[in-house]
Amino acid sequence: MIPPDHPRYRSLVTRKHLAACVRTGIVSPEGLTAHGRGEAFDYFLGERTTESALVAERTAATLLSGARNPVISVNGNTAALAAREIAGLQKACGAKVEVNLFHRTEERVNLIEDLLRNAGAEVFSGPAERLLPLSHDRAWCRREGMFSADVILVPLEDGDRCEALVNMGKTVIALDLNPLSRTARTATLTIVDELTRALPNITGACGNLTDAERTELLASLDNNYLLSEAIREMTMRLAHALD
Repeated sequence: MIPPDHPRYRSLVTRKHLAACVRTGIVSPEGLTAHGRGEAFDYFLGERTTESALVAERTAATLLSGARNPVISVNGNTAALAAREIAGLQKACGAKVEVNLFHRTEERVNLIEDLLRNAGAEVFSGPAERLLPLSHDRAWCRREGMFSADVILVPLEDGDRCEALVNMGKTVIALDLNPLSRTARTATLTIVDELTRALPNITGACGNLTDAERTELLASLDNNYLLSEAIREMTMRLAHALD
């Protein structure tokens, strides 16, 4: 039992939930390590959404809303942590939701798809093919989904798939708390923010931006600048951590 007045209550509840999802097969054991790494970077941000992240989230909303065939790619950690938020974003921007896994089994795919459906998402499912230029199971996707997408949101991503998608000419939006990762540096747009904070911000922006704001956000998109700002904000937080 985790007492609600514990100063790390939300974090501990999240860890407990992920551990339970490992036992059910939704999250791979390796996913716990990935979550812990991200949480460490979130400490550097002060566990808050920064100004540069807000700009990135508004830009992501513009890209998704204006896409011809947007896709939200979902892995086990993303589904376990934010299935309802994924469903909400799908309704706001009209994107397809497609499961894509590194540690892939048909059983895991089915479990994650069921979790997403129960949360209100419409899952783009059906037979997958080995269509992406990768040597591991992230290569499996749907021809009318990720393979044909022009804009793809990839939360909690593997860097090599992000790079492959960009090389295929796709606009890739990454959600990554580590601004130094290969994913963050390779993506078209990187949001350096925690998943459950970022997704509602993108969802809200989908319906609230004016045409002029959308035009300005696209014209000023500079991922290197956004990453530099994220690093600056982390550095400032560290510099004043003991003040």
